[in-house]
Amino acid sequence: MRLIFLGPPGIGKGTQAKLLAERYSLAHLSTGDMCRSVISKKTDVGTFAKSFIDKGKLVPDDVVLGMVNERLREDDTASGYIFDGFPRTVPQVEGFKKLLKELGQFIDHVIALEGNDTVLVERLSSRRTCSDCGKIINLIFSPPKVSGQCDDCGGEIFQRNDDKPEVIQKRLDVYEEQTEPLVHYYERKALLRRVDGVGSVHEVAERIDKYLINNILEE
Repeated sequence: MRLIFLGPPGIGKGTQAKLLAERYSLAHLSTGDMCRSVISKKTDVGTFAKSFIDKGKLVPDDVVLGMVNERLREDDTASGYIFDGFPRTVPQVEGFKKLLKELGQFIDHVIALEGNDTVLVERLSSRRTCSDCGKIINLIFSPPKVSGQCDDCGGEIFQRNDDKPEVIQKRLDVYEEQTEPLVHYYERKALLRRVDGVGSVHEVAERIDKYLINNILEE
């Protein structure tokens, strides 16, 4: 099974994609993780990508598609995968379509998680990242036991530039302008299912599971 999760920043794509990947033994593919990996290695590509991310802008399509091309050729994707927040632009859709054709693959389902902007800004601006182990912490849903410290390793937690309110709003504006059209694109292809992304992690997961199980039984 090959899936795409779409939705605005802060809707919970990453959380739900990871849970689903574990339940169905699929590779969880996040272009955000791919970007952070090259940034942490301080490569030229990483430095270039960081200059866009820090301003709440999307990384250029050719850079993203190059990372996706390499990732899909790794062994763990052979039995299926979930893309978390990719593709994000029409050029990425076109490039991805060509890549899938080269690989002899196709997408089974596209899940679009939806939510209110006010809720998303609150969620994202409450996120913190551990400077040592990289763990993501939410001050609303999972506050640290010791203020300012990671529960796992004791490292200092900080707010990433792309989790600050002014940058978050910019990210939401970019999503509406460049990524929302993809929802309509996949809807026309009869691949898309809209799912309410507001609620507990368990509630949203149940909504997604109900849709997928029903469709798997029909296939």
